[in-house]
Amino acid sequence: MFFPVFRIRSVKDAPIDRKSRRGAFTLVELLVVIAIIGVLVGLLLPAVQGAREAARRMECSNNLRQIALASHNYASAFKQFPPGYQSQPTSNGNVPSWVTIDSTTWDAGSGWGWGSMLLPFAEQTAVADQIRFDRPVWDPENEAAIAATIPMYLCPSSTGGDQPFDVLNESGNALSISGRGVRVGRSHYVASHGQESCWGECGSAAVGIVFDDIYQGTTRTVQIDGDASRVADGPFYRNSRTRFRDVTDGTSQTIFFGEHASALSEKTWVGVVPGAFTHPQFLSPENGADAAATLTLVHAGPSGGELDITGQPIIHPINFPTYHVGQMYSQHVGGGNVAYGDGSVRFVTNFVDLILWAEMSSMNEREQIDWSRL
Repeated sequence: MFFPVFRIRSVKDAPIDRKSRRGAFTLVELLVVIAIIGVLVGLLLPAVQGAREAARRMECSNNLRQIALASHNYASAFKQFPPGYQSQPTSNGNVPSWVTIDSTTWDAGSGWGWGSMLLPFAEQTAVADQIRFDRPVWDPENEAAIAATIPMYLCPSSTGGDQPFDVLNESGNALSISGRGVRVGRSHYVASHGQESCWGECGSAAVGIVFDDIYQGTTRTVQIDGDASRVADGPFYRNSRTRFRDVTDGTSQTIFFGEHASALSEKTWVGVVPGAFTHPQFLSPENGADAAATLTLVHAGPSGGELDITGQPIIHPINFPTYHVGQMYSQHVGGGNVAYGDGSVRFVTNFVDLILWAEMSSMNEREQIDWSRL
């Protein structure tokens, strides 16, 4: 019988298929791949960050639109826009004994500001129902309500915090009223007082100087006696009662609300506390602590009582490097959002024409706006 003979070959004898053999990366190839990935990630990250900032800017714009809409609903109900903040009226500094008043500014109770007044008209009735509007801001019964965080009043691009903060006095320490501190909810949005400002010593002055013509730089003296309406040329100020018909420059051409990031100074939706001061979070040649009204209001300039270090009137549009606690300030790239009286929202660049900004900030100065300068 014939048996076939099989030869068993060792592995060494097996033919090598060089085409199917997989070689390892060399160190140089690996470094090249890592470098390419690094470059791609470097190119991708700015795009991702840009997309995120675009989304945050859109959310901020929507917040301002909701605020403007709420102010229109308020005006429909009360035939006027909410006051910048409420204060016991006085022409000589005398108020009832039960009223807390700042003897320097004549700011007094109840202190409720435009932001708190808009709560029932902005689907925030749960917070509004907790507030005793018949009592001052700092009343113990309002302690929990005024520390509430309202998402509509927070810009997602703002740094510096979104939690409640303690109201400070002129020295930068926690303000105390009747032995109690005042902690208020934060806002990244403010209302416009116009070109002129009337807070601090202006609030209690007998007379003041205002700009009569921003183009010629002429001024005039006005009687104040505690009435901020004789100075303010914007829609919101102490005890303001602005109606649509008062905005003779046109609601579509008048700024009502804008941004103020906490990175510059702390603002609140609640209102104003007598004796309080707003302090800058960083220093610049032109900024410093300012009176309580700047907790919720800002102005554009020029203001009769405000000059720069060269003696010239200051106009400070959004993000202007004076960095006043009484100006608008945004952390969006290239500018910030503002809401006009007609409810529209526009993005204003850091390079907006100064005179145009002043024109848009007043409501009844009869300026002719050239929108090509925006």
